[in-house]
Amino acid sequence: MNGHKIEATAEDALVIAGVTLSSRLFIGTAGYPTQSIMVDAVEASGAEIVTASIRRVSLQGHGSDTVRRLKGYRFLPNTAGCETARDAIMTAELAREALDTTWIKVEVIGDRETLYPDVSELLEACRHLVDDGFTVLPYCNDDPVICQRLADIGCAAVMPMGSLIGSGMGVANPANLELICRRAGVPVIVDAGIGTASDAVVAMELGAAGCLLNTAVAKADNPVRMARAMRHAVEAGRLAHLAGRIPKRSRAEPSSPQLGLVGS
Repeated sequence: MNGHKIEATAEDALVIAGVTLSSRLFIGTAGYPTQSIMVDAVEASGAEIVTASIRRVSLQGHGSDTVRRLKGYRFLPNTAGCETARDAIMTAELAREALDTTWIKVEVIGDRETLYPDVSELLEACRHLVDDGFTVLPYCNDDPVICQRLADIGCAAVMPMGSLIGSGMGVANPANLELICRRAGVPVIVDAGIGTASDAVVAMELGAAGCLLNTAVAKADNPVRMARAMRHAVEAGRLAHLAGRIPKRSRAEPSSPQLGLVGS
């Protein structure tokens, strides 16, 4: 699996709940034209973690084939579609039984049009699941206060939205995202809204620890090529963040020395 994956360096490793990950890209498994394209795209992405709704990975039918074909990857089941804390908790428990994992991406949707999280129900679900021994990664809105509360109750990472799920609008509020990355105290994985490679670069340059995406790859004209582009984008954005960008200026500044010009 992932024979060409770039390994994380010791000084810049992504660690979630004590697990060191070799890729900062998390990728979904829904909406691809075929299962074969999905498998090829996941491999091209270099991702180590793949996400799937527990409904799609039931022990029967199509979902079980997804698990079989992606054997060797770390699954991050999610509670997509849940609208109450009770439903999310029950779904997480089913996921733990079906996939033998305590890792769970918690989604509790409060509005069907925008797919915005229901914050109060999300906090309740996450608090219960953390107490029950789950490694909780919640999908949340890009609110620094909510992200901090989720971190404080023991979530292993926070996953604020870049913009609306499936919208492809990129990072809608970079100022908020940068603030979240600076203050959260746990890894920040940008989840939702990324549409193309440049969006992933922006998220990573703002300080995100990683990106989670699905639609941007699954619905691209060529999912495998887009998966490869996202892989390089996340790596490039991380390197740029670590390198530190030059300050923006209102005036030009020559890069070549002024001394020794001909005629001077």
